[in-house]
Amino acid sequence: MSPSTPRPIAVTGSTGVLGGLVAHDLAARGIPQRLLVRTPATAPQHPLSTVHRFSYTDQAAARAALEGVDTLFMVSGAESADRVDQHRSFIDAASAAGVQHLVYTSFAAAAPDAVFTLARDHHATEEHIRASGMRWTFLRDGFYLDFMEALVGEDGVIRGPAGDGRASFVARADIARTAAAILVDPASHAGRTYDLTGPEALSMADVAATIGRVRHREVTFHDETIEEAYTSRASYGAPDWEVDAWVSTYTAIGSGVMAEVSPSIEDVTGVPPMDLETYLRANAG
Repeated sequence: MSPSTPRPIAVTGSTGVLGGLVAHDLAARGIPQRLLVRTPATAPQHPLSTVHRFSYTDQAAARAALEGVDTLFMVSGAESADRVDQHRSFIDAASAAGVQHLVYTSFAAAAPDAVFTLARDHHATEEHIRASGMRWTFLRDGFYLDFMEALVGEDGVIRGPAGDGRASFVARADIARTAAAILVDPASHAGRTYDLTGPEALSMADVAATIGRVRHREVTFHDETIEEAYTSRASYGAPDWEVDAWVSTYTAIGSGVMAEVSPSIEDVTGVPPMDLETYLRANAG
């Protein structure tokens, strides 16, 4: 690579929605990329991009894929019992490869005792990144607007122990364009933690009412007890950690810990994030 050739930005998760949107945005800006994927055949095809097979646990493959990369966009791995160990392995590989700046998709209110149990994984990952010696930027996303309609049961009811708590749900498209803006100018965002939220804090009753109004159907919210929530999800046969995550999705909303609306998306990109109604109308069907 000649001195005048820009170093590529490495992007994980490009076969998924969030990473795919980031890769598309960077491609539109004419930025060289290395797309790190588990299955190269499913990777998106963009000008100035190369595809590299890797996994979070294969340090040799990750290190080889990241040689010559200064900036890395790390989408958090798939939810699993050992996700933190997978993240640590990959972060160590990135540091060993000489990556200078890591932009990580964390989660709102990440803490060792977070109400949403999976946010504890993100806290542990943040701490490992801080200790790595690389520069970093953390994007603390909230729950996605994209998933709200999927919470509606066949009977038109959203069920969960959220009470009248509120959360500032955010669209993946808004997270992605914010991430891309940071990746092309990482030095300006070094050492920053951004809470990425939508423009309003909604209760689950608000969510149900908005879906019902836009889709012209009856949608309601039923506030389950904790016992009801565990009982209603027991039939799926999921491991305990996963059921805890499902239930704590709602208890985290109920706690109000994600209710604050942040200006970060508009501050970084100059464009405000979309609200639930706008998202639903843009994604009919």
